[in-house]
Amino acid sequence: MELRTLRYFVAVAEELHFGRAATRLHISQPPLSRAIKQLEADVGALLFTRSPTGVTLTAVGSVLLDEARALLDHADRVRARVSAAAGVATLTVGILGDGTDPGVTRLAAAYRRTRPGIDIRVRDTDLTDPTCGLRAGLVDVALTRAPFDETALTVRELRTDPVGVVLRADDPLARRDGLRLAELDDRRWFRFPPDTDPLWQSYWHGGRPREGPVVRAVQECLQAVLWNGTVGLAPLGHDLPAELTAVPLTDMEPSRVVAVWNEGDTNPLIRSFVEIATTAYRHREGSR
Repeated sequence: MELRTLRYFVAVAEELHFGRAATRLHISQPPLSRAIKQLEADVGALLFTRSPTGVTLTAVGSVLLDEARALLDHADRVRARVSAAAGVATLTVGILGDGTDPGVTRLAAAYRRTRPGIDIRVRDTDLTDPTCGLRAGLVDVALTRAPFDETALTVRELRTDPVGVVLRADDPLARRDGLRLAELDDRRWFRFPPDTDPLWQSYWHGGRPREGPVVRAVQECLQAVLWNGTVGLAPLGHDLPAELTAVPLTDMEPSRVVAVWNEGDTNPLIRSFVEIATTAYRHREGSR
């Protein structure tokens, strides 16, 4: 049994619902269902009783849940002890599908100079989880964009970016110097899945429900505009393909670039990382 599959199983067992478990794990539901079916085949017994409203654990599933939790806890302790023995301190950083941001590049260079002994692991996430796996315990700190549900999280603002609408270059509105959100109400938008953080959805959907293709990643957003002529919002200042352009929105609040970590997490590596990030992002802002 792979540890990843056991983590999938524990998520389903705790949520008692494949959809909610997939959301928690930030994966789509089909691969999660396939992994659980393969696990049941390996075990030789059903782990869940399925129903239209969710699932319940079988007697075998209840036994496996206790053992899986123990195995995962042990695996975490093994990793921690091995890292300590090797003298390598590790910090896992979540980045929201925007690794080309110059702020990230400046931060990486500054961190290498000041903390050369720290092993940084990067988890690149799609646009459906603005906390980059923080709530699921997959990362220690996230570089992302607000707004989102900040319950039990600590947030530090690093920079703000103006926001524009992404259009095809041959769109009649592409020649404008600026637009208002109301001028886009009759257009189809790219949009996020319904179970995405409501505050995040509302901001990037311009404050109202939208119709159009569902996207999860930056490239999917761009392809939706290119192929379908939809529109959508994006921070200004990032390179776009020649076939696309971004027109500033005059009535849109700026996008806040933030560092975020779990409230009460006293890991000193997080504190030093955020301080270096604050300096690196401000330096970029002042150099515009």
